[in-house]
Amino acid sequence: MNFTIYTTENAPKRSKSLLKSAKKSNGFLPNILGVMAESPAVLEGYLKLSKIVSRSDFSPQEKELAILAVSEENKCEYCTAVHSTALKKQLNADEGIVNAVFKGEELANPKLNILVNYVRKAVRSRGHVQEEDIQEFLKAGYSKQNVLEINLIIALMTISNYTNHLADTPLDEVYKSEKIELESA
Repeated sequence: MNFTIYTTENAPKRSKSLLKSAKKSNGFLPNILGVMAESPAVLEGYLKLSKIVSRSDFSPQEKELAILAVSEENKCEYCTAVHSTALKKQLNADEGIVNAVFKGEELANPKLNILVNYVRKAVRSRGHVQEEDIQEFLKAGYSKQNVLEINLIIALMTISNYTNHLADTPLDEVYKSEKIELESA
């Protein structure tokens, strides 16, 4: 299906101010937000949920790794490129950590490895995570609050990942160096 990538000029009326604000805070208007502008409710919900996720108890690197793990599990090339870029260029994450997420390999940091594995299991099981996986997550130093915040991250990324699947959103120029071809689901 073809979706329009709206701009601040041609977006539906209720989406215009949301896009203007997003463009101002990002320095540009990401294509995914232009696609979401088709539905002001989806755009507003995604932007609000993004702000809420930013206030979770995870460190910035943990949050981005969880987001990347969800996006990789959902085979979303757009979001994997965006969040790989954030990890490498904004958070100075080691490239080996990012590559391990894509390859399904263990991360060198045991706590981050448990985080990524927990996220994968939560996505694959549609939230029916085994008690032993939850206990391993807790023993790694995470909390019950973090267990619930993983669900919040999954919800956010499901909106984005599924929208990208529907729209086949073209990657913004700023993220093209991080495009990774993912195997089909």
